[in-house]
Amino acid sequence: MKRVITPLILALAAAPPVLLAGPVAAQQQSPSDLTQVNAYIRAVTTMTADFSQTDRNGQSLTGQLTIKQPGKIRFQYQKGVPLLIVGDGKALTMIDYEVRQVQRWPIGNSPLGALIDPSKDLSKYGKVIQTGDPNVLSVQARDPRRPEYGTITMIFNRDPSGPAGLQLYGWVALDSQNNRTSVRLTNVRYGVPVADSAFKWVDPRPKGRAPGG
Repeated sequence: MKRVITPLILALAAAPPVLLAGPVAAQQQSPSDLTQVNAYIRAVTTMTADFSQTDRNGQSLTGQLTIKQPGKIRFQYQKGVPLLIVGDGKALTMIDYEVRQVQRWPIGNSPLGALIDPSKDLSKYGKVIQTGDPNVLSVQARDPRRPEYGTITMIFNRDPSGPAGLQLYGWVALDSQNNRTSVRLTNVRYGVPVADSAFKWVDPRPKGRAPGG
């Protein structure tokens, strides 16, 4: 179980990445594409989806993803996986209920910031990646000044019915230890009611430690 989850934590909390299998090449920079992705991120107020997470060894887990802008995200894993990842707008927290441990990172230190921070401007740190399919838009985002924060390659399907004409298909991350994790989304829903309580969590640490929510 941990061998599947740990790469995702590393990739999301302090990592680097690239798209799908095989080498890829950067397209000629397309400001209109980056603007469209910016518009998508700013148009999504809330989102829920089922996710399938696969590590570089092909091991997979599933769960439920919830997003509420700005900065709130929750990865609720399938039954039997005692881990939870929550972003509360400021920090990304991993709660391991099996060993009763909590780890936190600033969201700004995570490549997920590109997806859940509407104030970010992809034209400054993103580039379009060639996919070979005109209906698929892929954008890689990383801060060249802080490569240890990692990179996220977001993959979109062009869809007039989606926010800003896009649907988020998933993303790929690769950490500095070459741990690659891909996340694919299905059953994506936008604009659904999401309470702030969805981003609270029960602290498993012994009493006397500060609760997380």
